[in-house]
Amino acid sequence: MSLDWIYYAISWILLAWHSAWDAIGIPDGAVLGTNWAWILAIIFLVVTVRVILFPVFVKQIKSQRAMQALQPQVKALQEKHKGDRETLQKEMMELYRKEKANPLMGCLPMFLQIPVFLGLFHVLRRLNPDPSKNNKDIYGWTVDQFNSASDATLFTAPIASKFGSTAAELAQLGANGTVVKIMAGVLVLVMMGTTYLTSRQMILKTGWAEDPQQRMIQRLMLYGIPLSLLVSGAIFPIGVIIYWVTNNLFTLGQQQWVLRKFPPPVTATSAKPGTSARNGAQPAKTSGLFGRSKPAPAPPPPAAPKIAGPKPGAKPVNPKKGRPAKRQG
Repeated sequence: MSLDWIYYAISWILLAWHSAWDAIGIPDGAVLGTNWAWILAIIFLVVTVRVILFPVFVKQIKSQRAMQALQPQVKALQEKHKGDRETLQKEMMELYRKEKANPLMGCLPMFLQIPVFLGLFHVLRRLNPDPSKNNKDIYGWTVDQFNSASDATLFTAPIASKFGSTAAELAQLGANGTVVKIMAGVLVLVMMGTTYLTSRQMILKTGWAEDPQQRMIQRLMLYGIPLSLLVSGAIFPIGVIIYWVTNNLFTLGQQQWVLRKFPPPVTATSAKPGTSARNGAQPAKTSGLFGRSKPAPAPPPPAAPKIAGPKPGAKPVNPKKGRPAKRQG
């Protein structure tokens, strides 16, 4: 199956944003070793894709809420069919079908973004300022646009270069190998960190799933994917890593807004001891990027005991009265 339609779509969005920034006066040349018009074009490619996928993200949140509400029933099935994995799986699938809950919906936005990632990876990998390079004008590019993007840099590191670029590739791009490795290495670490935080943020708000399948997916999202980026990040062009980091930051902000506006319901498994999950009370809204609650305000210090004053008309009491007289030397 040809992926040309993806390459054309990604190229069109990227070139449209580059033209927009160029039209409002963002210089196409390098400032501080960076071609900001191309960097902003990649960043706003993320914004465009995420706006298009926002309805899918809302469905993802609703699906996660439905899965969380089913956790008590899932736990009951696990107790009922302990040791009979085949029957347990059939009963759980029947429960999901009946309640219209989809365990895979939580990963759908990520899966839909994979073609965008692959398309950008392919488009940026083609960039090469070599005048003898052919096919510069495919996917809707002009030769001038292709040459401009091929020369685009982030703090002097070409956006088409990568941590694992060979000496020959660096020579073609006119890049300094040390600068490229430093920039790519820093961005890969940021990419890993923000990928971990997006998963951690969601799990802290919704809790760990009781379903072993769901828990396995959560662990994969939380630990497996960030660790895999340590290896695969070496083959990603710097422009692709910029896309990934921007996408993660967008996800962190979007999840924080949605989770604050629509906090997850309290279930029997998440309710505190001594409280009933049937009362429908919603958990207090938390703040902070990572889902940590604000600390409760410290209780005020106990007030000093008030000393009663003399009653009206009473004679003042002499505190010295009744004390033994001091002996005279």
